[in-house]
Amino acid sequence: MKQNKKKVIIITDGDEYAKKTIEFLSKDIGGTCLAYLSDNPTHVTPEEVIKAVHQANADPVYVLIDDAGIQGVGAGEKVLLALANDPFTEIIGAVAVAAHTKNMEWSRFTFAIDNNGELIPNAVDKEGILVPDTDRINGDTVYLLDQLNLPIVIAIGDIGKMYGKDDIKKGSPITKKAIEIIIERGGSNE
Repeated sequence: MKQNKKKVIIITDGDEYAKKTIEFLSKDIGGTCLAYLSDNPTHVTPEEVIKAVHQANADPVYVLIDDAGIQGVGAGEKVLLALANDPFTEIIGAVAVAAHTKNMEWSRFTFAIDNNGELIPNAVDKEGILVPDTDRINGDTVYLLDQLNLPIVIAIGDIGKMYGKDDIKKGSPITKKAIEIIIERGGSNE
């Protein structure tokens, strides 16, 4: 009997806004949110996250990781790397969250969604505003995304914020759109 892989969506933010937004959206869209394991920065071990992913009741499983500005491979990215190497897990996409950090961490992405909900080919900043002539996103926890050959990476501004345009009271439409596109294009176990 073939074991189905757990489908995972990586969210590169773990602050309180991100936790509340992803918990809310997981109830709306479906899936299992592991926000209780997230923090800013990530404190749980890769093994704890993998165990929780394996035990999740519904796909996709939303994993929030955050390096809180730590350069290189921080705790959040160690979780990402472990999930990418786990034979029972399939990362179907990532929501790459922009940050103000100028620590040279960046990633290419499939496309971005600005704070008006428009799909754009250029990067966005933390507020979800277009960054002209840039095809990569700066962020705290995006260093490894570029190296893992994920099926889809969507760049957005700061989850639950973006001048109130992604507020949970409005249904967090920008983050929701990013997740829905990842699910729509998500990998298959067939």
